[in-house]
Amino acid sequence: MARDTSDDTPIRSLTDLAERLASGSKPKEAWRIGTEHEKFGFYLADHTPVPYEGPKGVRALLEGMEGLLGWEPIIDRGLIIGLVDPTGGGAISLEPGGQFELSGAPLDNLHQTCKETYAHLAQVREIAEPLGIGFLGLGMSPKWTFAETPQMPKSRYDIMKNYMPKVGTRGLDMMFRTCTVQVNLDFSSEADMVRKMRASVALQPIATALFANSPFTEGKPNGRLSERSEIWRDTDNDRSGMIPFVFEEGFGFQRYVDWALDVPMYFVKRGDTYHDATDITFRQYLDGGFEDRIPGVVPSIGDWDNHLSTLFPEVRLKRFLEMRGADGGPWRRICALPAFWVGLLYDETALDAALDLVKDWTTDEMQDLRDRVPTTALATEFRGRTVHQIARDVVSIARGGLARRARLNSGGYDETQYLDPVMETLASGKTPAELMLDRYKGEWQGDIDRVFEAYAY
Repeated sequence: MARDTSDDTPIRSLTDLAERLASGSKPKEAWRIGTEHEKFGFYLADHTPVPYEGPKGVRALLEGMEGLLGWEPIIDRGLIIGLVDPTGGGAISLEPGGQFELSGAPLDNLHQTCKETYAHLAQVREIAEPLGIGFLGLGMSPKWTFAETPQMPKSRYDIMKNYMPKVGTRGLDMMFRTCTVQVNLDFSSEADMVRKMRASVALQPIATALFANSPFTEGKPNGRLSERSEIWRDTDNDRSGMIPFVFEEGFGFQRYVDWALDVPMYFVKRGDTYHDATDITFRQYLDGGFEDRIPGVVPSIGDWDNHLSTLFPEVRLKRFLEMRGADGGPWRRICALPAFWVGLLYDETALDAALDLVKDWTTDEMQDLRDRVPTTALATEFRGRTVHQIARDVVSIARGGLARRARLNSGGYDETQYLDPVMETLASGKTPAELMLDRYKGEWQGDIDRVFEAYAY
């Protein structure tokens, strides 16, 4: 999320919470595609990270983007931390380590998504290049130590930074040294949400494998193909993971609410102040658990929306569904990730086929698959097959879904073209991470700095 909401509508009962999720339901003709992508900023001269302050820092970059785009600044304690498009709905925000994120506008088709991505990268270059800044599309920072990584001045990140070491060993790595591409998709009803949630949770490890793109840590191979995905295995298991309850009979909005209620909060925001709430769950907050800190505080829908945005399962339910399993990557893959999920979830025939593919997978099997994929990606074995073989079936289903959607661009081409990078991965049998490792061991001769030239936008 680009900025935390301040909707002060009081929560009257637990029913309000499920109704808030249900209010996202839309007829099929109103379904949209919202793509988010993060990237690492670095100085072109020496490949060091970009701090917030300074004449050529992140603040200057944001101020330049504000002047170029005319978007409204997002301010935190007097400092610019992002921009929001007041008309189109898109936003630019900062991740904790300075990762620069576009939260794309809700768009009708993938042609618009790719056009938005290309325009954004061109706009960022226009401001960044005079500052000597470039951007890198990887799933994890390939070179910098945690100590070398800058920290952005966002209030909620201060709370998260203090809390993360209490609940896992990799939370700070997740915050400061990873990048992802995500797509946000709609549902028409509770039943439609359930079908999409089950298909996308089960198949998230397949997406992780196809988009694996984080094989380096602190200048050397880390032994995995998606270190970003591995990091999530020990970040904060109270609020992340494969959420197996989505496969229980009777799963729906209320069951997700029941889970979310018992996850510790991060903060309560009142005015411009973030109050640390990491010692209570949302259920305890509703029961008066914050009265001693803010007397008379009334839990609001805004508090609920903010809490939902601090949950990190492989697929996150808000008033839409967020696919969270993929590493950041080069710009063609920014378009490929939404193409993969739109093809699977926005066509009924494809969704039926995807659900049929996973119908007898057990939650234990899915968890085991998810645990092994960060290391072996497409080579991971599952039920006598490899993920590579399963991915062929899944991408074929997605391709059929996109073809049936028949959304044509001005040249008469449909959306299947955006799966081309994934088709190339299937043809070679090598993930982006493995191709990068081949270059590192070959033409780069072990020089990690070459990645900043080869994988910059």
